[in-house]
Amino acid sequence: MKAISYDRNGDSSVLALIEREVREPAPGEVRVRVVVSGVNPTDWKARANNPLSGPKVPNQDGAGVVDAIGEGVTGLAIGDRVWLWDVAWQTSEGTAQQFVTLPASHAVALPDSESFDTGASLGIPALTAHLALTANESGPDRLAPHALDGRIVLVTGGAGAVGHAAIQLAVWAGATVIATVSGGSKAELARAAGAHHVINYRDERVADAVLAIAPNGVHTIVDVNIIANIEADLAVIAPNGTIASYADAPANLVAIPVRGSMSKNTRFQFILTYTSSSGAKANAVAAVSEALAAGALHVGEDDGLPLARFPLAETAAAHDAVENGFVGKVLIDVE
Repeated sequence: MKAISYDRNGDSSVLALIEREVREPAPGEVRVRVVVSGVNPTDWKARANNPLSGPKVPNQDGAGVVDAIGEGVTGLAIGDRVWLWDVAWQTSEGTAQQFVTLPASHAVALPDSESFDTGASLGIPALTAHLALTANESGPDRLAPHALDGRIVLVTGGAGAVGHAAIQLAVWAGATVIATVSGGSKAELARAAGAHHVINYRDERVADAVLAIAPNGVHTIVDVNIIANIEADLAVIAPNGTIASYADAPANLVAIPVRGSMSKNTRFQFILTYTSSSGAKANAVAAVSEALAAGALHVGEDDGLPLARFPLAETAAAHDAVENGFVGKVLIDVE
């Protein structure tokens, strides 16, 4: 089969198209014929920086069709459509290949009504969004319809992949959603995703604009850049609210005002989906699956997440597109 592989760290030029053997599933595993592979920032960062123990196929997320089933696997059958998550975490197997063999728990039913594009766009973004939205001290641990009724959620970077998923999941769960963006076209994307209020932070002072909408503050902030946003975050967070940060910046250090945080009993939650607890991850996978089945998660420009497509042989260009800040979701057509 065809696969993309790299055996040393570096820029996208280390990625090579190779032929490799198709592996049979061991007990507890399934093999999936990958149709679409999704690319996230974590994929190019891992390629550039993470130590290697041998050749590795990149990309955590994807979607495809179950091709073979190992002993002891229940709940999946050959021919089932599935979406995949955390495929390359602590393994040599990613989704940038025609077939991938992985633990059955990492292959989740994809409804017939949903595209492989949607399935390949879930994984890291949607699970991260769920972890952020459930980080509040008062819960819930798992999103569901009405779980966030009466809550106000602020999503910074509402046009990004995680921001897009956070908007859709929060709206599905009943929250009022405020999103911040850096321009008019991104504002339209956040509105298409379902945000009730959108603030262009280049034109408005975020704290003033948020408090005009939510005078008592917001309950949860899903933050893409806490280093830049900390002052505004603390100005708008409600007492006992949570600021959930899921991304870093080159500076990698944030100065947190102690007194301002203490006065509101603010909770800070830093999120890396890979190392979240098994219970939190299971809740995220289950809730994302429920929202997907309910038709609450969609991708494409009309739904607020433009798509860029590349063939498998051009995976290096797909990685470059993500690294260079493509607004939307980068997908690789494997099949």
